[in-house]
Amino acid sequence: MKRILFASHNDHKVAEIRLMLPQGFSLLSLRDINWTTDIPEPFETYEENAIAKAQLLFNQTGLSCFADDSGLEVEALDGRPGVFSARYAGIERDSQNNIKKLLSELSDVPDRKASFHSVIAYVDDISGIHIFKGKVDGIITKKQFGNGGFGYDPVFIPEGFHQTFGELSELVKNRISHRAIAMKKLVSFLQFLNK
Repeated sequence: MKRILFASHNDHKVAEIRLMLPQGFSLLSLRDINWTTDIPEPFETYEENAIAKAQLLFNQTGLSCFADDSGLEVEALDGRPGVFSARYAGIERDSQNNIKKLLSELSDVPDRKASFHSVIAYVDDISGIHIFKGKVDGIITKKQFGNGGFGYDPVFIPEGFHQTFGELSELVKNRISHRAIAMKKLVSFLQFLNK
């Protein structure tokens, strides 16, 4: 069983990713290794933040490690909230406050096109740093629907669907989401490495 560390304190993300990893891999979260220090995300791109997090954890633990940085980009808001999605309404990272701020800013805006982005950086001692990206287009609703998922999921309807990520089943979301797309690329790479 190959152990791999996911550089996240977010229990929702950890649970989501655990379901996506193939057999033969054991996922460790920051909680599993008793990592309590906050990991800075000082950069203005998902890629730089993901690399910084993965590299820091790899340097500290020596474990093969990956980190995800993701965000919601709304066309009418010039790409905001973007890399600041988790702390859009403040540093306390409150999802409900983030959603309220987003819906308030879009209250009179007819163009509600948006996209979710995910960048995963993987680091190990053999192959170095690798980047995997995922994106899903959709629209922002005018109010929240569904209790599933996390973050902006209750206000985002992915293209080709009539329900928000908050309403869609975990099975469907884990097949079509931005993170799922990036994870599929990472999983293919891991399987190739471990042939």
